[in-house]
Amino acid sequence: MERRRQVLNDPNLRGVKLTRELCAATDEWMRQLWDAAHESVKPSKRCALVAVGGYGRGELAPFSDLDVMLVHDGAKNIDDLASKIWYPIWDSGLKLGHSVSTVKQAIDLAKTELDSATALLSVRLLAGDADLAQELAREGLKAWRNSADQRLPDLMKRVRARQAEHGEVAFLLEPNLKEGYGGLRDIHALLWAEAAGVDITRSDRAALDAGRDVLMALRVALHRHQGRAVEVMHLEDQDAVATLCGYKNADALVASLSNAGRSVAWVGDEVWARVASAKAKPLPDQHLAPGVILHNGEVHLDDTIDPSTDPTLLLRVAASAARHKARIDRPTLDRLATSCPPMPSPWPVGAIDDLVGLLLTGHDAIPVLEALDQRGLWVKVLPEWAPNRSKPQRNAYHRFTVDRHLWEATANAASWADRVARPDLLVLGALFHDIGKGYPGDHTEVGVAMVQRIGPRLGLSGDDTDVVCSMVKNHLLLPDVATRRDLADSATIMSVADEVRSPLVLDLLHGLTEADSLATGTAAWGSWKAELVNDLVRRVHLVLGGADVEEAQWRLFPDAEVLEMMAGGVITIGFDENSVTVVSPDRPGTFSKVAGVLALHGLGVLGAQAHSDEQGMAASQFRVLVPAHGPIEWGPIVTNLERALKGQLAIEYRLAERAKTYRRKRRSAGELGPPRVTFFDEASSNATVIEVRAPDQHGILHRVTKAMAEVGLDIRHASVQTIGDEVVDAFYVRTSSGDKLVDAFHRQEVERAILFTLTS
Repeated sequence: MERRRQVLNDPNLRGVKLTRELCAATDEWMRQLWDAAHESVKPSKRCALVAVGGYGRGELAPFSDLDVMLVHDGAKNIDDLASKIWYPIWDSGLKLGHSVSTVKQAIDLAKTELDSATALLSVRLLAGDADLAQELAREGLKAWRNSADQRLPDLMKRVRARQAEHGEVAFLLEPNLKEGYGGLRDIHALLWAEAAGVDITRSDRAALDAGRDVLMALRVALHRHQGRAVEVMHLEDQDAVATLCGYKNADALVASLSNAGRSVAWVGDEVWARVASAKAKPLPDQHLAPGVILHNGEVHLDDTIDPSTDPTLLLRVAASAARHKARIDRPTLDRLATSCPPMPSPWPVGAIDDLVGLLLTGHDAIPVLEALDQRGLWVKVLPEWAPNRSKPQRNAYHRFTVDRHLWEATANAASWADRVARPDLLVLGALFHDIGKGYPGDHTEVGVAMVQRIGPRLGLSGDDTDVVCSMVKNHLLLPDVATRRDLADSATIMSVADEVRSPLVLDLLHGLTEADSLATGTAAWGSWKAELVNDLVRRVHLVLGGADVEEAQWRLFPDAEVLEMMAGGVITIGFDENSVTVVSPDRPGTFSKVAGVLALHGLGVLGAQAHSDEQGMAASQFRVLVPAHGPIEWGPIVTNLERALKGQLAIEYRLAERAKTYRRKRRSAGELGPPRVTFFDEASSNATVIEVRAPDQHGILHRVTKAMAEVGLDIRHASVQTIGDEVVDAFYVRTSSGDKLVDAFHRQEVERAILFTLTS
């Protein structure tokens, strides 16, 4: 046991080297326990202590379970021997996975339980009778191979179930290193498939070994950092794990992990596809394109074709595979990787049609693109792609690496093909909208400059290149305006119309907005955001179609029902599934009181609107995020709103008490910048827009709006967003006299008040 402690405390031991040393130290301890127990009990027949599972494979992380089996030949006092071994292990605090069995009992169990069957594929003698241990290993492997027809489908189902439950290691912000798809458990499953007779090539085995080395290094470091058995590498752990593993920074760690996970997953996809096709009925060959054949569900290249003479062949093969939802077979990929030249400049006539055809197959294109990328073929099509490969985006807003995000966005955009006039430009714009992220500088500006060069090379006309450049430049225009600006303000509509200039670009940006948002993550798209973007697009279309801006400037708040509530002259509160409307006498600070009560009840605000009339009544409507745990219980909230509006609720005290227990999970990497306040004078026709960016805090909307009320500002509209760990809130404000905020001294005091409340 002392040797184990020495290994675990040695900072020079990392990754696979540590697991091997730890196994050796543990083996030594197990033999000591065996010797003492065997001498004391003196079993009547042959016995052996064997390691199985991860311990049998020699993959012990610092807090891994010890999986051991005491195998015997019918010894009557075997339980006494087991107790002498198990209790010292339990007393040490280690988690023990143990069993006592004869060879026959172990094999019988393996025939009925998949986990028992796979455990016997890594039997390793620790102490005792070597012949008995060898018999167990031999019979376990024999039983596994004899039941391969049943076991392989079961194993494949397990793999797919884990993928659905834990996601993909390569693309998740916080991956499960063991159970995620492309993780350690997938490597084990592939080795078990190989033991059942499935062929794994030497290069694929090398890829699995390399992936194991990366994953084990991270798992070891994660266990050390946390001081316990942890398999999910959370965002807040990544900097420390990077240091322990010797990476330059956490970004380098995540990129390495992504590459490892992708390689393991790709090998797995290929192996499991072969397992599935082995049961399929053979189909007649189908000629898909000149030299391209569909053979038993895989795309093959005719032996007579020379890839070195035709640079467009690669795209023809890829497009054919995606259209038929088929894999490109390995020999074809290898031939293309060896012989296919990079695309010339300019591209041959018609090559762009093959690219567009590939992209328009939607999500069926992604596994094909991944196959090309794994063999270094995608950069032969687009050399500018290389810096984006496996580039991490370490915040909760993005769920994919840059390259996978671009593919996912393009696949989503393909679903809009029948809703836009130029689906070809839509998928190209989606493919390139973030391509500048792999390069220094502002990714949008860099991306536009790159597309200006790429477009003509691909064969796009000057006008079409300009359209794609506009899409790259403005890919965030619609969501930013829709969620941060007042859509009933004429200046908002005109600013977008002036930027997009044509209905074609507007429609393409509409499709790109949805495609990009869906590819970004669950926090980036929802019914609320879709409704706002659709509303914005409808209004801008009216202006681009020749309508006066006033015709597009209708206001939905207050509606007739709210006006009737205001006419009553008393405090009235109404609500529905995801919004609350508050009518009360027009008093400074009403907005902040409502925001404070909503924060007390843990409700996130998405947006708010306000209105007042000449009779001294005010109405505000807050759209809130419905919690994941279920419908909002409005009763207690309405009660506290009424108390707050009557001055009967200690909002500041209650928020301070709640903040003591408020723990927000970190969602972004790196340090956030200080709070910032920016004024926009031309963003509205009748108000000043104040944009506040700050690290997220409990009750931040209440605090900011209270500060605004204290310096005499009237809030007419608010849009609230949380991006990762940062809030981006936009407020349309007027002074108490109903004017824009233009006085320099007053503006400076507003900024001071907001920054003070955010930093105090």
